[in-house]
Amino acid sequence: MNAALRRTALFDRHVEAGAKMVDFAGWEMPVQYEGVRPEHMAVREAAGVFDVSHMGEIETSGPQALELLQRLLSNDVSAISVGGAQYSVLCREDGGIIDDLFTYRLGSERYLTVTNASNHETDLAWFTTHAEEFPGAEVSDRIEDWAMLAVQGPIGREIVQAGAESPLPDRMTIGTRRIGGAEMFVCGTGYTGEDGVEILCRTELAPELWDQLVRRGARPAGLGARDTLRLEVCFHLYGNDLSLERGPIEAGLGWCCKEDTGFIGSEAVRAVRERGPEEKLIAFKIDGPGIARQGNPVVGGGEVTSGTLSPCLDVGIGMAYVPAGRAAVGTAIEIDVRGRTRPATVAQKPLVPKRG
Repeated sequence: MNAALRRTALFDRHVEAGAKMVDFAGWEMPVQYEGVRPEHMAVREAAGVFDVSHMGEIETSGPQALELLQRLLSNDVSAISVGGAQYSVLCREDGGIIDDLFTYRLGSERYLTVTNASNHETDLAWFTTHAEEFPGAEVSDRIEDWAMLAVQGPIGREIVQAGAESPLPDRMTIGTRRIGGAEMFVCGTGYTGEDGVEILCRTELAPELWDQLVRRGARPAGLGARDTLRLEVCFHLYGNDLSLERGPIEAGLGWCCKEDTGFIGSEAVRAVRERGPEEKLIAFKIDGPGIARQGNPVVGGGEVTSGTLSPCLDVGIGMAYVPAGRAAVGTAIEIDVRGRTRPATVAQKPLVPKRG
């Protein structure tokens, strides 16, 4: 493994647990421990714990913090109450997606935005450049300050609650809680379709927190299971389903775009919404054997952006951009998988019901 790769505070725990480590966005991360399927099913049936410390954090504060974020983020940031969470996208002027983000309101003039690992430096530069127009807003890089663990699954909250001194925050909220005697941020969010929380703690506290969670029954899960879980519930992955080449309307994310706020790219997004997108991101199931992968062409137009074998459905599933006229649920499509045509059907999202 390249020595230049960054490592999270939990690297030694992953190695001790026998994880297969891979390069992910410049970080040496666990892709699996005992296998994607058992880790996936542990999250669906009980609880898994993920190291997501490679995600980035940007703090925005000051009397103009809201104005800056309203200009940058596609959603209506003014609607976030203190202790609330909100999903949005970051767009260029032409509507192309720079990243998709979660923003938490920590105080009246303090916000924390979580970025994708591969886009953190780009997002930070975008925030910093546009902050020059808002002298009352301060932008700080907090990626070195926090480790982030995601505990997901039907008993995930129960496992975290066992070490907490007060009730955990509700879904789509954030709050400080003492866990194992230390104060941490607990967020009612996740990326699996199951209930659970994401915990932000000081980096030096992460190994002991990990140990506590594993002792209580959270099963270590890697990036492989994280990908199959999110794909079953049709959550987007930047670099696959989202990119600079397409906008949020095509991606089915018009619900998190409030053009009247005047965010960067809002006019381009409004234009696509009004005329209708030429392409739409659909979910599909393969009819029979076979697994489609990113980049496989859809016969007659379009391409697969994500694909895998669903551990819950035991069929090939995925998402793809197709012409808008072929995006209706139930439409038959064909996918060229390495020269072999695989029949598939446009399916209702999510492919596996969300319980979170």
